[in-house]
Parts: sequence; C-alpha cells; structure tokens
Amino acid sequence: MIYSKIPLAQTVVELCKVKGIKHIVISPGSRNAPLTIGFTNDSFFKCYSIVDERCAAFFAMGIAQQIQKPTAVVCTSGSALLNYYPAISEAYYSHIPLVVLSADRPKHLVGIGDGQTINQKNVFENHILYSANLKLDIKDEKNIPGNEDLPMIKNIEDKLERFLGLQKDIQSFNEEAINTAINFSILKKGPVHINIPFDEPLYEVVDKLSISPKATAVVSKNKQLENYTIQECLEEWNAASKKMVLVGVNGPNEIEKQWLDELANDDSVIVFTETTSNLYNQSFLPSIDQIIAPLSEDEKKALQPDILLTFGGLIVSKKIKALLRKYQPKHHWHIDKKEANDTFFCLSNHIESTPNEFFETFLPKITHYVKSQYGPFWGAVKQRRLKKHNQYLNDIPFCDFKVFDMVLKAIPNNYILQVGNSSAIRYTQLFTINKTLDVYCNRGTSGIDGSTSTAIGCAVGAKKPTVFITGDLSFLYDSNALWNNYIPNNFRIIVVNNSGGGIFRILPGRKNTDNFTTFFETTHNLTAKHLCAMYNIGYKSASTTSGLETALKAFYTESEQPKLLEIFTPNEVNDEVLLNYFEYLK
Repeated sequence: MIYSKIPLAQTVVELCKVKGIKHIVISPGSRNAPLTIGFTNDSFFKCYSIVDERCAAFFAMGIAQQIQKPTAVVCTSGSALLNYYPAISEAYYSHIPLVVLSADRPKHLVGIGDGQTINQKNVFENHILYSANLKLDIKDEKNIPGNEDLPMIKNIEDKLERFLGLQKDIQSFNEEAINTAINFSILKKGPVHINIPFDEPLYEVVDKLSISPKATAVVSKNKQLENYTIQECLEEWNAASKKMVLVGVNGPNEIEKQWLDELANDDSVIVFTETTSNLYNQSFLPSIDQIIAPLSEDEKKALQPDILLTFGGLIVSKKIKALLRKYQPKHHWHIDKKEANDTFFCLSNHIESTPNEFFETFLPKITHYVKSQYGPFWGAVKQRRLKKHNQYLNDIPFCDFKVFDMVLKAIPNNYILQVGNSSAIRYTQLFTINKTLDVYCNRGTSGIDGSTSTAIGCAVGAKKPTVFITGDLSFLYDSNALWNNYIPNNFRIIVVNNSGGGIFRILPGRKNTDNFTTFFETTHNLTAKHLCAMYNIGYKSASTTSGLETALKAFYTESEQPKLLEIFTPNEVNDEVLLNYFEYLK
C-alpha cells in the first residue's frame, strides 16, 4: 500500500480509519496532498472529489445526516477552509457529526506573506465542538524547538536522542488531539476541526507506515433520570388539563410508536408536529400555521397550555413561536440530552434524556387521564381547517400554493424528501405529508446556501430515492452543487421558479417598487435549463396545471440520469393567494 512519507499525515489517516470514518470528501489542493495520498490509496475509504469547498462541506454533511456517523472533509490551506463555515454552522446547530481536516503551513511560514495562508488556528471557535491544532513533525535540526542549543551538543548520539525524544512527544500530542476531536464528534454529534501543518516536500510516498497510533475508546456516560425529576413532572402533569406537545426536527422512526399512541389517547394532550418531525398519528396536529393563523385573541388564549413539552430540533413556524411567547405556559419542559433552547422565554425544566428514555420512565407512571376537552376541541378545529383548505385549493389559479399541493401528492412512497429553506419549507408545512416519506431540511441555521449540496449528499449516503424541492434563488445560489460526479440517477430536483425571493412578498413592507424588486425580492429571468444541459441532468418544465400534471407522470420513472423539473409560477399572484388563504380559513 502507498502512504504519505509524512508521519503526521499517516497518523491522521490511520486514526480516521480506526474510528470508522469511511466517507472522505476532498477538495483538490496541494498543501493537503499528504492526506489525499493517504485516503485515496486505502480501499477502506470511500473518497469523493468536489472542487467547491462550500458544496463539499454540505455534501459531506448530507452523508453524515443519513449515516449518523462522522464524515470527513479535507481541504488545502488558506481561504479554502473558510468556505466550510456555512456547513459547519449548520452541522453545529443541527447536531450532525462532521470532521474538518484542514492542511496548513508550518507556524514559521504563517504571517510572512506566503500565498494561501491565513490564521487557521481556532478559526471556527464559535461554532465548533472542538478544535485540535496539531504540531509539525520534526524533520531535521532546523525545525526542532530550541534548536539553538543543538550546536552545544557535540555528541551525535545525544543529538539523535534529543531529536527522537521531541518527535515522540509531538507524536503523542498529535495522537491525543486527533482522538479527542473525533470522539467529540461521535459523542456530542457535531463538527470538529483538526488543523494539520505540513512542510514541503508534500508528495513523497513510502510503502510502510512509520507510526502505529493508539486509538482512544469512545466512552459514553449515560445520565440516569432522577426520581425527583420524574416525580416533579408527574405532579405538574396530573394537575394540568391542557398539555401541548410541540415537536421540531426529528429523525424518522426515532420515537417508539407506543409512546406516541399514549399521548394521542390522552384528551388533555394535543400534539403539534412540524413536517420535519417525521411523526404521524391521526390525532396529531400537523400544519401548525393552518390551525393558528385564523385564531382570534380569545381563541389563542384558549389554546394556551398549562404545560408545554418540546423535543426535537428547531421550529419553523413563526406563528407558534409568537403565540407561545405571548400566551406562555405555566411550565415548559424540553427533552434533550445536550441542550434546551429557551425559545418561548419560559423554560422551566431541561430534561436531560432522550424522548424514548423519558417517556418509557414517565408515561407508565401516569395512573389516570385528566378529564379535558382540550384534545377533542382542537381535533375538531383541525377537521374544519382541512375542509376549508381543500375548498380553497379548488378555487385558486395556478400558483405556488397549488404547485406544492400537486408536487407533494405526487411523490412516490418511501422516498426521502429534502426541502429547501425559505418559501419551500413554509409552503410544505401547510400540507399533509405522505407518512412513508422521510423529511429533512437544513433548519440549524435555516440558510439557503447549501440545500442542494446537502440533498445530493443525503442521496449518496442513504442510497434511497431522494427528491429535493427548492426555490429558484436557493437553487441558483448553490448551483455548483451540480458540479458533482456522484449524483444518483434516481435523484430528483423540483425547482419552483417564481422569478425571485417570493417569501419577501408575504412579509410586511412596500411591494412593487424598484427598491423592493432589486434588493429584497431579487427578480430575475434565469432558469435551470442550461445548467442541466451542462451537467447532464434531464430537464423538463411546466407553467400550467395541465402541464405540471403531465410532467409529474413521467418524473419519477427510471432513467439513466438525474432529473430536474422546473415549475414557473406567477410571482405577483403567489403572495395574494397565500395571504388570502389564511383569511379564507377564518
């Protein structure tokens, strides 16, 4: 086997292997050549070459999102590293394990005017779980710390002993730092940064390892729920006649069905689920905004819970946030092993557990259900809203709203649905989703910058048919995502092109002015057609109801290339239809 001659490169590669980091996303460069040599010459690793570092990091994050294990990204020195930052911040807030391996120049070459050189040490410190800054291998007397003393050492054996001793210390330091970083990513589910200085020559290889690094075991300490916590929760729960459960981002099949059924059967409980929660029960209340938007102040007051129980990731719905901040519950519990956001400014109990562990301990101890009309009342509201929702769909022209209804209904069973941010996820939240779908969206930072790259990485990591629904600005912003040789043939992209940032038309502010269309909505006449031709992706378009129906019939059939469907909608109609929708529900 071929290895880089540099011991530090060997150490990084071997420890990644021992820790089971199989997927390595490499952006071509020179300073990272020792790592590239090591990873690409070992059949254990699955290596990907993606030129654009921003796309590469989101692609890697999409893989890690699916396999729930660390994926590594490898780049050269300089500004290349900074292009990872958007994906790192998303991974940080979405709790996705990502290992960033950045090559760097030796310390004595930083800050002297060399090209592709920046201050890389701790560069992500506000959005990273751990930063490891490795030490340069000792190659000769010139880069031995304290080498000014070496001329005084006349005996060659003494010089050699000093040299070997220092290198041993450096090797031990590096091994410990690499182990710690990777273990953090595995245990705490998030991004870590390992900065790796290399001196030239960078391309020399050997056929045997010169090191045998030791791997530190990943040790997980399970914190047991205290009886006091359970008892306190039981007392509050049994005294409350209005309990609201609100679920944010949640992986598919993470919560055991028996606990969901327990909650659904309690008339004093209502369960609001977001599309990204991947939770389904006939009694639950999806499409939160559909329920809340038409409410009067008295009705909002009636919805105010005694207890709010939350779990999962960040919440999309601004309406539920506004309501619960104004009509705060007496108690807000959040279940999460890692953290609890005080989203509604009334957090009273951070339950450091997984939802399954908490429910398994807590729910069987509830001896009686509190008599309440809370659940039945809001269940009836849900049915009225759905009836009005379906009536409205029959009365509107071709627009974003109608497009999302048609597109979501057409997705085949058992697909992965990746949704872009901004308008795409907010429209999706208004519709009932096929419960066989696994739904994902980058809601850690809610940016539009890497949604396409993440979706492609997801498709590669999951090895399941995947469809990605996005808006035009998000798609164009991340168009380099298509510069990718790994897109599966069963990957599908749906671009809803309303010629600009449609979400800004439903926000407060003056519309139909030059200032608005240029600096807020960002109107344009661009399409995905020529990008698809360049990247060998099958392209179809639609701009009418009948045209979309025809296009969707063939969209998911097998093909020898990925497919993209671009749907053109009238931007000045979309906002009017959406705003009228909430009025119609009243």
